[in-house]
Amino acid sequence: MSLYRAETRRLSKRRFTRLFVVLVLLVLGLLAAGTAYSYQKVTPAALAAAQADAERDFQEQVKFAEQEKERCVQAPAEFGGSCDELWVPVREDYRAENYMPSPFDFRESFPDMVITFAALLALVAFIIGASFVGAEWNSGGMMNLLLWRPQRLQVLATKLSALIVWLFGLTVLTGAAWTGLFWLIATFRGTTARMTPGVWQSIGLTGLRGLGLVLVAGAIGFGIASIGRHTAAALGAVLAVAVVFQFGLGVVLELAKVKFAQAYLLPYWILAWMYKSTEVIDDNAPCDFSVTTGCEQPVFTITWQLAGAVFLLVTTIIVGAAMWTIRRRDIT
Repeated sequence: MSLYRAETRRLSKRRFTRLFVVLVLLVLGLLAAGTAYSYQKVTPAALAAAQADAERDFQEQVKFAEQEKERCVQAPAEFGGSCDELWVPVREDYRAENYMPSPFDFRESFPDMVITFAALLALVAFIIGASFVGAEWNSGGMMNLLLWRPQRLQVLATKLSALIVWLFGLTVLTGAAWTGLFWLIATFRGTTARMTPGVWQSIGLTGLRGLGLVLVAGAIGFGIASIGRHTAAALGAVLAVAVVFQFGLGVVLELAKVKFAQAYLLPYWILAWMYKSTEVIDDNAPCDFSVTTGCEQPVFTITWQLAGAVFLLVTTIIVGAAMWTIRRRDIT
């Protein structure tokens, strides 16, 4: 059996991998179920019920306004001495659409579901990637494998390739199921109208960027765990980035009044990658006042191309460092 096939099989058979796959599928299923429960398809019966609710509320408010008017006539001093400005309900304020159930609009809502899906799978990909190689270093399995196949770079590259291909397959299959599930939700609990080829293309491109995010997360988790030779090294790095470099760095940058401080924080780059762009406002800079637009402060736009280049650079550095360390350090 080839090394690649052996590593792919080992990754698929690991209980840790299966556990996290089941967990993410469970979370995704709960999200889909919650979405289906929260929305309702607009039917003639639902329209009739909404019209009845609107009419009932209007009549109740009319009755309440008449009672207030009678009280005002009897004691005008309690109402400021005049009854002409008392509130009077208007039928236009009680429209049936305000009482209608909220349908799930596939065109409007599914892109956010794609981003939610990508974020969850990216988190799982990071953990699985870190555990895949970190457990080998921690248990001594890597040392035994290198005794059988002493080509260090080839072994690590094969492991990474098996991980990337496996994550690619997992993301594509679950992404297709995710799309089909929400298409059914929109069919039975909402609407699938206005789904033009351009809309499908936009959703597909969002899905491709989500796939890229998943693969990058898996590769980074794999690289950090390989450098630290333990799964905990990758998880500790995540905590350090979240606590020190995100919250702590954000506070320091704000206190130092650094220009475009939010551009140094990871979430904005992820948002730019998934939403194609995001704007970072320099809150510390004086605004340019305009009569037409008001106060405008400097804005820095992070594009998906720029975010992708940064992610690629970071991934290359981390994976390259993992390759360098396994080549230079002792295997003990």
